[in-house]
Amino acid sequence: MSVDRTLPLIVATPLFGAALLVGAGRRLPRSAAEVLGCLFAAGTAALALYASAGTPSSTARPLEWLGGWRPHGGAGVGIVLVGDRIGLGLATLVSLLVVAALAYAWRYFDEPPRRHAGSFPALVLLFQAGMCGFALAGDLFNAFVFFELMGVVAYALTGYRVEEARAVQGALVFGVVNSLGAYTTLLGIGLLYARTGELGLAQIGSALDAHPGGPDALVVAAFVLVAAGLLVKAAAVPFHFWLADAHAVAPTPVCMLMSGVMVELGVYGIARVYWTVFAGPGGIPAPDAHRALLALGVLTAVLGAVMCGLQRHLKRLLAYSTVAHTGLFLIGLAVLTPEGLGGVALYVLAHAGVKAALFACVGILLDRFGSVDEPELHGKGRQLPWVGVMFGTGGLALAGLPPFGTALGKAVTEEAVGGWATALFVVVSAVTGGAVLRAGARVFLGLGPVPGSGAAASRPADADAETTGKAEEPETRGGRLTRTPVSMLAVPTALLAGALAVGLVPGLRTGIGRAADAFTDHAGYLAAVLHGRATEPAATPPPHWTTAGVLWGLVATALAVGGALLAVRRPLGAEPARWTTPLRRLHSGHMGDYVAWFLAGVTLLGVLVV
Repeated sequence: MSVDRTLPLIVATPLFGAALLVGAGRRLPRSAAEVLGCLFAAGTAALALYASAGTPSSTARPLEWLGGWRPHGGAGVGIVLVGDRIGLGLATLVSLLVVAALAYAWRYFDEPPRRHAGSFPALVLLFQAGMCGFALAGDLFNAFVFFELMGVVAYALTGYRVEEARAVQGALVFGVVNSLGAYTTLLGIGLLYARTGELGLAQIGSALDAHPGGPDALVVAAFVLVAAGLLVKAAAVPFHFWLADAHAVAPTPVCMLMSGVMVELGVYGIARVYWTVFAGPGGIPAPDAHRALLALGVLTAVLGAVMCGLQRHLKRLLAYSTVAHTGLFLIGLAVLTPEGLGGVALYVLAHAGVKAALFACVGILLDRFGSVDEPELHGKGRQLPWVGVMFGTGGLALAGLPPFGTALGKAVTEEAVGGWATALFVVVSAVTGGAVLRAGARVFLGLGPVPGSGAAASRPADADAETTGKAEEPETRGGRLTRTPVSMLAVPTALLAGALAVGLVPGLRTGIGRAADAFTDHAGYLAAVLHGRATEPAATPPPHWTTAGVLWGLVATALAVGGALLAVRRPLGAEPARWTTPLRRLHSGHMGDYVAWFLAGVTLLGVLVV
């Protein structure tokens, strides 16, 4: 089978699996439904790997016009799937992480209601289909459809434990904020259609290129609206408020997917839309796009790192570290060069494995002790030595310890951005990694003052349980675990090994470098999709380890370890510093506040672009 014909199957396979589970799941036992879910997810991963490996070169762009509706004279109404290496790589990453999440969730939840054994794996397969479809879509409207399919399913998965009020509240916050992002995206697509009469990414880009001289107000407004919707999914400040609330209540396997790949797809969407539609002479000038992405990236990285360090709820801590790293991804993207994109791609690839592994470790703590509260878990993790090793390794990888892929991606991106950004990358990585190591030192090593003793007394009893992580209900069937299943230990181990392999496999980083060259070739994409002509972009040096990159990674790791050791000496019950009060009040949990900040974010993005 040709690679072109494989592209629709990457989307159709999980859709078919979900439909089968919804129908036949009413008659299947739970174990059979879970086996089918894993098989369909693994089959999709195999198809994505086959398509990626079967692509003739890193710069090739296999494509399939669904139904044979090919363009004529540069114009078309058909739906196209484009399988360049970056898109196929993301589809592969999504599928592999879905397999990991389903394997982790094997017989995980309480026994589902009668005749609903296939509900959870069916939802996860729909989630996979939406993410894969978005990664491969060459049509702006259908990319929006796939993205919203992903969002709707993520909303349902966030509130999967619908019997709990907090799960419903977190899901509603997620749904409302992401729905606002969807409305702005759809409005931006409407403006582009009004200007060009096209919905295909290549067709819109070609139509804008036909009118050089810079964008008018309509094109600028379209870019701002489309980008704002994508930045909501990416959890960039000030569109990020939904993320921690959703992660606090979502089941652990869902958190693995949301922080591992869903948020990163928002960053991918920004890159895809800019380089295919707005990078030409009639689009957004590079200095304007650079300014907007850089400013939002710095704001997101700094705020995410600070909020990460303030958390005691382990899921919220990891969620804010995702926000911080999203900021670093945006800064790398803001360079608007193949080198920057290549570094971000490596960073995203390794970060997905590390973050999913950390959430898996937190899930084991939750299901063993009924809590994700750092002070309450003090010393209890000694019973789980291997989980502690994985959690500490994940913290070191998050900080940028060579030779993990996170360190390589960070080093390459730092070099592409240059200057002061190196210090920012080091500090943000050290703060987020140090927060994880601090929590690990308290939970798994029992370091620091014991809660309840003098100055180390815990917070007042009326502290919000959703913020502290106390009194959480275990997610596994039968209540708290007395013995951790092998599958729950094997999954984070494999994910961390994958993150390590990203930094060690030379062929992988060479391929990503060539794929980044093709991804940023605006004219080449248009020629391939509209006219079927393959072009060779200018080659740039592939991502590689440098002495400076290794040294900065070691510095960030040392700072993370030192910061963690200093932090555990601080009394657990001590009130946060006064200067953090405005930041904590900013994250109020009130939906009205988040809607107001969403509107402020759209305005800020417009000001930065103009």
